Amino acid sequence: MSQTTRTAVRPQGDPAVEARPTAAPPVRDAFFDNAKYLAIVLVAVGHAWEPLRDDSRTVTALYTVVYAFHMPAFIVISGYFSRNFDGTPRRVRRLVTGIAVPYVLFETAYTFFTRWTDGVPDRPVSLLDPLYLTWFLASLFVWRLTTPLWRSLRRPLPVALVVAMLATMSPSIGEDLDLQRLLQFLPYFVLGLCLRPEHFQMVQRRRVRLLALPVFAGAFALAYFLVPRFTGAWLFHRASAVELGAPTWAGPLMTLALFGVSVLLTACFLAWVPGRTTWFTVLGAGTLSGYLLHGFVAQLANHLGWYHPGWMHGPAGAVVTTLVAASVVTVLCTPAVRRLVRFAVEPTMEWAFRRSAERPADQPGTRDRTPSLS
Repeated sequence: MSQTTRTAVRPQGDPAVEARPTAAPPVRDAFFDNAKYLAIVLVAVGHAWEPLRDDSRTVTALYTVVYAFHMPAFIVISGYFSRNFDGTPRRVRRLVTGIAVPYVLFETAYTFFTRWTDGVPDRPVSLLDPLYLTWFLASLFVWRLTTPLWRSLRRPLPVALVVAMLATMSPSIGEDLDLQRLLQFLPYFVLGLCLRPEHFQMVQRRRVRLLALPVFAGAFALAYFLVPRFTGAWLFHRASAVELGAPTWAGPLMTLALFGVSVLLTACFLAWVPGRTTWFTVLGAGTLSGYLLHGFVAQLANHLGWYHPGWMHGPAGAVVTTLVAASVVTVLCTPAVRRLVRFAVEPTMEWAFRRSAERPADQPGTRDRTPSLS
């Protein structure tokens, strides 16, 4: 979910200007920065709720609703801002420094960190088997590489849905690059590729905003009803139907049903995202650091026994956990933290790449000059 860059207006017929084409500095869009910050808060809160689910049907229902759309929302926006990825050297460099390198660094870091927190001292470092939340970077790398393919198809979204449906029918697909997640979440990325600015303007209409309230209320009521009857593992998209104890034919049906629900809830979520600059707009630039760093805090909280006291599994504990998780990820998205970890999250790596004379101005609406979550 990178940033909007708007093309500078150049005087016509001025050879001096035409001989030196330059791109205007990136101009951030408050709406998408707000959306990314609010979504990363939901991601962190969802992870914090995980140990509380067995003790509260209400928390489990809220967890189910949040998990139905928070990652789909991120992925849709990632796809939207990947539309102009065309494999040029400049964009490949951005792909490597903004996604591949952070993946390698944080996959390694999480492996060593969880050797201690999980008590698994011999856990191997495997770049082909994403650990914890690094799966998203691995998947985004592959999705973005395939962007030219999806952009060339006449009906890319139906094709992506068929791919996801087939994945749920394949229990032997393997765990390399968390392939089940990569394929099952693929339709959301492709949907983002198909969207245009006017689609986001549509969901911000007052009518849509008002309709979003009963939709979310209905989603919570349905989730509350389904808690003892539905396995939330379907929402993780990391296993086939057979592995979830369902018949093979249920996989494609659940893929379509969950896609419809997730897209609807994502639209309702975006309807309530403010389009103006707010106090948290600046934090939208640091969602990649917030995403990658909050996992260490979540792992540490489990290891240190944050959830051991009995009161933590009651209403007060759920409220405290929510506030702490939201506060922690907010701090991790601040410019100060972003600057501190820029060497790992947004490395420039000038030493690794040749200077390229090709520096075309980005088209309005593209955001591939910064990491997808920042």
